[in-house]
Amino acid sequence: MPNLYDFSAQNSNGTPFDFSSLKGKTVLIVNTATKCGFAPQFDGLEALHQQYKDKGLVVLGFPCDQFAHQEPVTDSDMTEFCKVNHGVTFPLMGKIKVNGKEAHPLYVWLKEQAPGTLGSTIKWNFTKFLVEKDGVTVHRYAPTDVPSSIAPKIEEVL
Repeated sequence: MPNLYDFSAQNSNGTPFDFSSLKGKTVLIVNTATKCGFAPQFDGLEALHQQYKDKGLVVLGFPCDQFAHQEPVTDSDMTEFCKVNHGVTFPLMGKIKVNGKEAHPLYVWLKEQAPGTLGSTIKWNFTKFLVEKDGVTVHRYAPTDVPSSIAPKIEEVL
């Protein structure tokens, strides 16, 4: 049975990121977009990162341009925007697809582990997946769920 540690992706700078480095961590995975109305959630995601990183939380942002062309910029421009406008220090990956035949394998797995109300699709940007330390147990949160609302669950699973 696959788990989180079986996957890899590319950082926004193009270098490989091996998820096996996350063993024993609680991981919050979010598909992001800088031009989305939910982009202010970058602030809340960074707050979670700062509050819980020393306790074992890793926040990972995965930019996606599949929803109303809300991530039209390059990976480097996206990273700069997030740092300058939201103070983001958590890892940002390279742009991916989360739905369809070209969906990143990580997102195929996440959607199987925690299907949403639309089943095996992502409804919009800022859908959040909290993966517990076992690398298998996944909790899904809607784009409208602000990051601070996830804090009690993060505390529970840390």
